[in-house]
Amino acid sequence: MMQKTPGERFEDLLQVMARLRGENGCPWDREQTHRSLKPFLTEESYELLEAIDREDSDKIREELGDVLHQIVFHAQIAAEAGAFDAADVIAALTEKMIRRHPHVFSGAAEKDSGAVIKRWAELKARERGPDEPQSALGQLPKSMPALARAQAVAERASRVGFDWASIDPVWEKVEEELGELKRACASGSQERARAEIGDLLFSLVNLARFLDVSAEDALSRTIERFLARFSYIESKLQERGKTPTTSSVEEMETLWQEAKRIETGIET
Repeated sequence: MMQKTPGERFEDLLQVMARLRGENGCPWDREQTHRSLKPFLTEESYELLEAIDREDSDKIREELGDVLHQIVFHAQIAAEAGAFDAADVIAALTEKMIRRHPHVFSGAAEKDSGAVIKRWAELKARERGPDEPQSALGQLPKSMPALARAQAVAERASRVGFDWASIDPVWEKVEEELGELKRACASGSQERARAEIGDLLFSLVNLARFLDVSAEDALSRTIERFLARFSYIESKLQERGKTPTTSSVEEMETLWQEAKRIETGIET
């Protein structure tokens, strides 16, 4: 028996989705709308990102399938409303990929990836409709995680030349914003402190960009390290018949440093 092609398997998936939404399909699936599915798309996307971070191929395959399920779900809902269907989604994406890669499909060679990114931004800007924001920065979703959105904004500004020439002034900006935050805190104004914390975070995001580090990923990794170290503290305290609330800060700090040494392979 011949193995099915990717196209045939995708058609099978579309038929399954149509049946689930059909008259004798699944009651839950039939009730869903674009809006009601939003949390699931977000959840599945984050689960895929986590699988990628773990470099788990089996999990990546599974989570890609879950994200694809959401895409097919939305396409089926749109098809039922007569707006568009999965074929329209694929056709539009294919056309866009060809249009935005003239260096591959039209012989307009680019010298490096930096030139490709700049060209992509120019082509994308030309595609904006009259009702869309005409800024070179485009329009990033406000629902994006703030650090990721900040870095994307900074990167887009950099592509059009609004950037520092080297990392040295970025360090100076970080130090400047830290000083302004200290002065804001000393003033007792929560509003000023909030604004300056935001400015400091944005300057740190720019520093991360210059270091070719994802600020979002860096903070996520720090959170995971914190959780692991705090779990170690709780475990050790439990062995002593204690909890964090019944322990001193000094005792927990000692265990924290112990957890750090174990984490880096420097056990005592």
